[in-house]
Amino acid sequence: MPPRSSAPCRLWNPTGHPRSLSTPIYRSFSRSGTFAAVAPHSYPSPRLFSHRWARSFASGGQTHRRSSLLYSPTPVSRAPFTTSPVKMGSTKMGTVERIAEDLLKPELDDRSYRVIRLPNKLEALLVHDPDTDKASAAVNVNVGNFSDADDMPGMAHAVEHLLFMGTKKYPLENAYNQYLASNSGMSNAYTAATETNYFFEVAATSHSGDEKSDAPTSPSATQAKGPLHGALDRFAQFFVEPLFLESTLDRELRAVDSENKKNLQSDMWRLMQLNKSLSNPAHPYHHFSTGNLQTLKEDPEKRGLEVRSEFIKFYEAHYSANRMKLVLLGRESLDEMEEWVSDLFSHVQNKDLPQNRWDDVQPWTPEHLGKQIFAKPVMDMRSLDIYFPFMDEEHYYESQPNRYISHLIGHEGPGSILAYIKAKGWANGLSAGPLPICPGAAFFTINVRLTPEGLKNYREVARVIFEYIAMIKEGEPQQWIYDEMKNLAEVEFRFKQKTPASRFASNLSSKMQKPHPREWLLSTGLLRKYDPALIKEALSYLRPDNFRMLIVAQDYPGDWDQKEKWYGTEHKVEDIPQDFMADIRKAYETTSANRLPDLHLPHKNEFVPTRLSVEKKEVSEPAKTPKLIRHDDHVRLWYKKDDRFWVPKGTFNISLRNPLVWATPANVVKARFYCELVRDALNEYAYDAELAGLDYSLGISIFGLDISVGGYNDKMSVLLEKVLTSMRDLVVKPERFSIIKERLTRAYKNAEYQQPYYQVSDYTRYLTAERSWLNEQYASELQHIEVEDVACFFPQILRQNHIEVLAHGNLYKEDALRMTDLVESTLKSRTLPESQWYVRRNVIIPPGSNYIYERTLKDPANVNNGIEYLLYIGDINDAVLRAKLLLFAQMTDEPAFDQLRSKEQLGYVVWSGARYSSTTIGYRVIIQSERVAGYLEHRIENFLSMFQKTLEEMTDSDFERHKRSLINRRLEKLKNLGSETSRFWSHIGSEYFDFVQNEADAANVRSLTKSDLIQFYNQFINPQSTTRGKLSIHLKAQATALASTPQQQKTQLLTRLRTLLEKAQLAVDADRLEAAFAEVDVSSGDERLIVDTIKTVLDGMGLAEQQTKQALDSLADSVGVELKHIGIQPKRFDGQSGQTVNGFGQEAVTYITNVPEYKARLNVSAGPNPVTDISEFEDFDAKL
Repeated sequence: MPPRSSAPCRLWNPTGHPRSLSTPIYRSFSRSGTFAAVAPHSYPSPRLFSHRWARSFASGGQTHRRSSLLYSPTPVSRAPFTTSPVKMGSTKMGTVERIAEDLLKPELDDRSYRVIRLPNKLEALLVHDPDTDKASAAVNVNVGNFSDADDMPGMAHAVEHLLFMGTKKYPLENAYNQYLASNSGMSNAYTAATETNYFFEVAATSHSGDEKSDAPTSPSATQAKGPLHGALDRFAQFFVEPLFLESTLDRELRAVDSENKKNLQSDMWRLMQLNKSLSNPAHPYHHFSTGNLQTLKEDPEKRGLEVRSEFIKFYEAHYSANRMKLVLLGRESLDEMEEWVSDLFSHVQNKDLPQNRWDDVQPWTPEHLGKQIFAKPVMDMRSLDIYFPFMDEEHYYESQPNRYISHLIGHEGPGSILAYIKAKGWANGLSAGPLPICPGAAFFTINVRLTPEGLKNYREVARVIFEYIAMIKEGEPQQWIYDEMKNLAEVEFRFKQKTPASRFASNLSSKMQKPHPREWLLSTGLLRKYDPALIKEALSYLRPDNFRMLIVAQDYPGDWDQKEKWYGTEHKVEDIPQDFMADIRKAYETTSANRLPDLHLPHKNEFVPTRLSVEKKEVSEPAKTPKLIRHDDHVRLWYKKDDRFWVPKGTFNISLRNPLVWATPANVVKARFYCELVRDALNEYAYDAELAGLDYSLGISIFGLDISVGGYNDKMSVLLEKVLTSMRDLVVKPERFSIIKERLTRAYKNAEYQQPYYQVSDYTRYLTAERSWLNEQYASELQHIEVEDVACFFPQILRQNHIEVLAHGNLYKEDALRMTDLVESTLKSRTLPESQWYVRRNVIIPPGSNYIYERTLKDPANVNNGIEYLLYIGDINDAVLRAKLLLFAQMTDEPAFDQLRSKEQLGYVVWSGARYSSTTIGYRVIIQSERVAGYLEHRIENFLSMFQKTLEEMTDSDFERHKRSLINRRLEKLKNLGSETSRFWSHIGSEYFDFVQNEADAANVRSLTKSDLIQFYNQFINPQSTTRGKLSIHLKAQATALASTPQQQKTQLLTRLRTLLEKAQLAVDADRLEAAFAEVDVSSGDERLIVDTIKTVLDGMGLAEQQTKQALDSLADSVGVELKHIGIQPKRFDGQSGQTVNGFGQEAVTYITNVPEYKARLNVSAGPNPVTDISEFEDFDAKL
């Protein structure tokens, strides 16, 4: 695969996996949605993120300097580190060195840059963006988990957590996040092997608007300091004087422990740690990086250590200004930002610490090589990984020799490894690329996703790989291949668009730890020097005496005899058998005379774009909506010529509407089969296009089939035509059908082993949509579907449909019309009447309802429960109601996280906010925790009850700050062409066509008053409200750290009751209490029976009547909480009706046991209605 840039960003709904490396990795895999995920264990050290769960980020490897030991056959000279001449700037904090200002940047980059070094040797990159609406800063510290003490793993990660918990200047533990939340901001951090990265983003100004700032080098003397300065001041204190508050220590260590438990059943983490644990104990790669309560608290305290002091010692020993790289992005001038950085960061102590390096030891010694390791995964997966200790390329940034090798080994076209083993039925995908470990060490890895036949023939797969390596090694490096890669890299850089502010800052601060010339910080992906000798040296590491293998499968070989210490991964290690090694050596020594004829170098890429012109026309204001340039019974064509980003790219999105696709679970599976088969057939052809920056997708939606072609527009119609003809002419081959059926079977099975917070929203959608299905329903249908079913089904979809198109980007009207004609002429479908279109609707959860739906999770080893707590709000098209929901979500975002995650430590995964369905909106809270879902529900309701006081006592200034923060978010500028395309297509797909919804929301929020929000809270949110409607999904773990048997539950409850009585100054004998409860079944959850039994005990103690009454009154509200804490749903009985009620006075809980019956009793919403008459968008004759 081509290089991908992926970096930290805040995601409201985590669905991805960490997937990028700090240097490009070439991945070869079939485009098959879930199945195309890169093998998760191909990464050296996933980053550890702390302060928001809804993030899915990259691994923490770095590129580093060359290894000096064992694996290098010959020495190679290094490129020198160069910088611009140093200039000096003067501030009140001393002389600041100006290292560089003339950074090489993309063609359309309107930012200005300056690299400076403070007197304390902290280096900073200042970025002036004249019209950004988000400012950001990031600090990367050259210390990570490789610096952990051997007997206290996880120290670096724990310190990262603790820095957020208050500083001397800002001692409140959530002062930083409160400030950010009130200024449209967010923050996070990650810990990797040799770096810890802290970052935030915040509104660029204290008000919304499009005005630009001052000139890039002129300080604004009159402009008041905006949100960025306040955030930067609070942020800088992390590195000046953090408090390591004793009161937060235990909570944050439990947060680390919860984070670790979240990962215990993740194959990415399990297999990554297995590779580490089976490495050289003398190298820090061997470390357990996350840490847990045992390693960070319990074991150290047993050794007599005061853990807070240990964390302070770690911080003092490793955090130093000269190890820090800062990136600051804002509207302010470079001079003003330079003054701020000097003022705020010059106080960071410089200890002149050396760069963290490990040149004298390697992760793997010769004893670790020549092994085959068999590992049993949690998910149903099969893979082969080949690891080669590799050259450290840190100083080879001009030539980057790994990219030539990765490009060839990871290719997907004719003559490639993948093409051969896929034709054999052995593989679904392949990826190849470097895995930097630390300065002085790296691996090169080849990952193959095996079919069942491929697992049986994994030796043959390995032999083919070594034969291909022999082919590359035999000939000289080909300059035309390098030049083609160089050309594509230059095109990608030339037209690179902006990324979210915090992602930009975090990425660059990490790059600054590497020895790139500062003028090249923005262009590290360019290939600058063809060095065939260096390519040959890099290739020399890929040899039979310098590798080991990892074979992952649930059922092979079946006799795993070891368990990894930290995650419990079953595995087996053995020497590669002599006959197998002999075959590998023979393959490595093949020549053109006896090599497999199917293996050869790729052909020249015909998709390399050659027409990159953009006709830029000045406009007073970019158009906010696309136009309908064709609108008839068969086709609706939306079009917008790019007038904002000016890149030679475009997107052509197609929706083939046909109600058959979503009619039944069986049809959904058949449609998915069809898409997988088309992608499978197109794989070799489309790979060149993807390398050249042009890609396609094909998938299903509730409307029918979705097709998209996007990238450089030069050859877009060529790829589109090939996709359409492949769809039309597909021949369902039995052998490929069988492979994809097995892959789909595993995918549906594995979906039920995902973490609870991934799964819970699937159940919410199932229960709230009028028509929706679950994975288990798909899995049930899948086993009955055969070749002829798919072969007969897909022509029905293509035969009749309605075609919805969005053409957007560097495309002319004629291009859009011509490609739409191509869709019609190729598929030749007849019109689907509007009366047959599927209409999306959601159920209406009625006022006063209190529904709970319970499911037991399938993974027997998972210890985490999950809950999604959803409050129904109303119609998504009610703009005022929607604004109230958004503002309430803004107000509760930080308090909910602070209370439920930070203070109560319910779990690492805590999220609250608005939930948009097709036609309705709601407010939801999601938690993943070891605590049972019933207890989590109680704590959510307790938080919502407490928030009433917060809302009522909120000052006018705080209320207005929340409004401003939300308005800034809603009016946030689009960063790139793709984000505008996504916005348009989302509103087209919603069928409301509300293209300026963000502006309407902002306008409605402006007019809201505090009384509006109080009324909203009392009607929809307050747990005591009789007018709110609630639905909770409870996902229950099979394995649990809590009590599981009735006797264990009773023992835990009595212990907790004694603690409560002691707080009421009543010392109750444990034996007396146990005897009283001997015949009481606490698992029934009968609160009245439990309280009456305690009363009997207290009466027997001869206490004063008033003392007994006070004790029972205090217990009355606590018993239910304690029952939920141990996994028992409490029942409180109304004396008159005998009906079970909850603790907040709502109607009885209704447990959903039959979903069709539950839906049948509920009303459904109206279907989508356009907010503007669709004829208003028609513009058939305009010259666009």
